[in-house]
Amino acid sequence: MNLKQELKKEWGKLAARRWFLRDCAVGLGSMALSSILGKNALGYSGAGTLPRPDHPPKAKRVVYLFMAGAPSHLELFDHKPELKKWEGKSPPAELIQNYRAAFIHTNSALMGPKFKFSRHGNSGAELSEALPNTAAVADHLCFLKGMHTDAVNHAPGQILMNTGSQQFGRPSFGAWTVYGLGSESADLPGYVVLSSANGTSGGSSNWGSGFLPTIYHGVNFRSQGDPVLYLSNPKGIDDRTQRQTLDLIKTLNSQQFQAIGDPEILTRIASFEMAYRLQTSAPELMDLTKESEATLKMYGLDPKDPKPGFARNCLLARRLLERGVRFVQLFHESWDHHGGLVSGIKASAGQTDRGAAALVRDLAQRGLLDDTIVIWGGEFGRTPMVQGDGMDGRDHHNRCFTMWLAGGGFKPGITFGESDPFGFKPAKGAVHVHDLHATLLHQLGFDHTKLTYRFQGRDYRLTDVHGQVVKDII
Repeated sequence: MNLKQELKKEWGKLAARRWFLRDCAVGLGSMALSSILGKNALGYSGAGTLPRPDHPPKAKRVVYLFMAGAPSHLELFDHKPELKKWEGKSPPAELIQNYRAAFIHTNSALMGPKFKFSRHGNSGAELSEALPNTAAVADHLCFLKGMHTDAVNHAPGQILMNTGSQQFGRPSFGAWTVYGLGSESADLPGYVVLSSANGTSGGSSNWGSGFLPTIYHGVNFRSQGDPVLYLSNPKGIDDRTQRQTLDLIKTLNSQQFQAIGDPEILTRIASFEMAYRLQTSAPELMDLTKESEATLKMYGLDPKDPKPGFARNCLLARRLLERGVRFVQLFHESWDHHGGLVSGIKASAGQTDRGAAALVRDLAQRGLLDDTIVIWGGEFGRTPMVQGDGMDGRDHHNRCFTMWLAGGGFKPGITFGESDPFGFKPAKGAVHVHDLHATLLHQLGFDHTKLTYRFQGRDYRLTDVHGQVVKDII
């Protein structure tokens, strides 16, 4: 066979593959687009082979309050009077056997909790004085005191907590949720991200779509002004001109999609259309003047001057959920206290405590909490051993930390799990990140082993090959 014949043969193979991919992509891509833009009573599309809930869901929306930087469970939720007795002493040898911390020597002296604790509500939940507002809604909350994870540093820890893997490129929990359930909003993205304080160590991987179509990627909104930059029309462009321009671009993109079948072209079409609708929906979303003075006061916002920040983002989260957004995630990176622990905890708790509690109370008052999952937590905890020149800090600690859940069919007013006397590792009720993800998906109506997406020859899922549903908290 001569070179010309060989090239002709290879071109035939490529052409066949191209048309096969085109035909597949047209079907799959169209279903993805209809899922993200279309809606029905449950908020998911029944088209084709897109996932559907395996059982009736207890929750249909999620708001995730991600406390990036890793809050100290020992100063907030997990009271350890025994640790105070050991302050200044080396930890027992059996406690730190085979233990690896991020920065400190494992034999660093133990340090007792720096805040007072007391019990609250009918549940008797024990919380730190640093969280007075959270304490006031304790009977709505389900505390997980046996959380543990694999990662010991921030970026891999945040990515693992949000995607189920320490590797970049996996879909986030929010992306999986919208992939599974679609969106109920025609005028806002299905997955919205709001940030306050510092940027996250894991960056946009924390809310990315990974190998899922990018139509499921989280959309990062600003908390003041236009939520997306350049949303307003430039001078000289009126609504009619803009609509004609978008229609022409849509026609050209649709022709290109029919020609090559790349599903990402559908994402581009959807993005243009969503941006157009946002020009109307976004100003109404961001306008808090119609909120009652009592509501603004509950969140700690000045009715005349609601400043950007975590509390404002919490209120925006409620407004987004009301408008059919499936998944809202708030990132607040301020909890990395290797030193200045007392002042740092006071500052971070002061920035977040009121807003988080107000969101829970607000959702409950509006009848939304029952079918909304609220999640509060960071990527890991902090060591019972001290760190810092001023002997006032704690290192990263992946073996034990606390998170809380509210609504969405989770048992309210309970504490699940318990750590050892040093807050070092779970003594009972251990919950791994994969177990948490499996349980959250269960409440959203999915068997975590069946919500999969085939990529590069294998089926992937949020929980990888791990995870058990924690039935005692649902």
